[in-house]
Amino acid sequence: MEIYSQIDSPALLVNPAIVSANIAEMVRMAGNVQRLRPHIKTHKSAVGIRMMLKAGITKFKCATIAEAELLAANHAPDVLLAHQPVGPKIKRLLALVEAFPGTEFSCIVDDIDNASKIAETFQAALRKIRVFADINVGMNRTGMSPDEKALELIMQIGRTSGILFGGLHVYDGQHRHPDFNTREKACDLAFEAVYTLIGLMQAARMEKPHIIAGGSPTFSIHVNRPDRECSPGTNIFWDYGYSQICQEQNFTPAVSILTRVISLPSTGRICVDLGHKAVAAENEISKRVVFPDYPDLKAVSQSEEHLVLDAGPDHTFKVGDTLIGIPYHICPTVALHESLFEIKDGKFTCLWPIEARKRRINY
Repeated sequence: MEIYSQIDSPALLVNPAIVSANIAEMVRMAGNVQRLRPHIKTHKSAVGIRMMLKAGITKFKCATIAEAELLAANHAPDVLLAHQPVGPKIKRLLALVEAFPGTEFSCIVDDIDNASKIAETFQAALRKIRVFADINVGMNRTGMSPDEKALELIMQIGRTSGILFGGLHVYDGQHRHPDFNTREKACDLAFEAVYTLIGLMQAARMEKPHIIAGGSPTFSIHVNRPDRECSPGTNIFWDYGYSQICQEQNFTPAVSILTRVISLPSTGRICVDLGHKAVAAENEISKRVVFPDYPDLKAVSQSEEHLVLDAGPDHTFKVGDTLIGIPYHICPTVALHESLFEIKDGKFTCLWPIEARKRRINY
C-alpha cells in the first residue's frame, strides 16, 4: 500500500484521533477528571502525556524512574511511582524530587524496613515524600494483606520522619473474566478486605484513607465506586486482548503493527518480519497478533525476527506484501519499539518517540 511505502517494517502505527477519543472516553467514564490517575506504562511517550494533560488529567501513575522523569519533564503535577523503590532507585527517586520541584512525587511501599530506608534517604536530604501502602487483594504479586500487619505499616509511616502517609494502593489485575458481572462480583468480593482494613484504621482513630484502585480490566467497575481513584493504563491505546476481555468498555485499538511478507517458505506458508523483538510474545502463539483483513491467518511458529503463518494452499500473498495487525498485548509491544509512526488522514505525519522505553533518561 502506498501509504506505507516509506515506512520500514516492523513498525507501530498510531492513529491520534483514536487516541484522543480513548482519552475522552476515560474521562467520560470517570465522570470527574480528578478521579483519574492513568498509568503511562502503555504509551511511555511525551506525546501521550501531553494529550492527557490537555484533556485536564493532572494525576498519573508509572512503573519506572524513567517514566516518572518523563512525566515530570512534561509538567505533570502529580506522579505516583507504582513500584516500591529499593536499592539505588531510592536515590534516583530523590534526585527526581530535587530536580522537578513543580511535580509532587509519591511511591508505594509494602515493607516496614524498606519504608525506613526511603525515609532515612529523604530525611537526610531534608525532604519528604508521600508513600501509599501497597495492598494485596489477590493479585499476589506485591503488597501486604489488608490486615493488622498492614495497619502496623501504616502506623509506622505516620510516626516516621521523611515520609508521609498518602493512602492505599490496590491493584487487582487478576480479575480478567470476560463476563462483566462475574468480574464485577470478584472485584467487589476481593475489595471487602480493604474495607476491613479501613475499619481497623478508623478504630485506631485514623482518617479514612485515599484509595487508588485497579487497572484496565477493572476500570469499568471502580468508576462506579465513588470512594476511589481509578488507574486505567492500556485504555489510551487499547489492544486485541482487552477488546475480548472487556467488551463493556468502549475503547478502540489506536495502534496497529505494520509487517511485510519476507518469504514463502513452503506450500501454504508465509513468513513475515514480526518476531519476538517486535510484538509481545509472553502469550501462547495464537495470542500475539491478529490480522483483521486476513482473519484466517494462523500463526505456526515465531522466532526473534520471523513469524510463520499458515495462509492456506490457495493464498495469493507475494514477497513484499504488507499486512496490518493488532497486537494482542500492546504494553510490552510498545516497549520493543523506539517510535510510533503517526498516521493521520491516510498519511504518515510524524514520529512519536517512545522516550520511556529506556530504563534511564537522565536520572
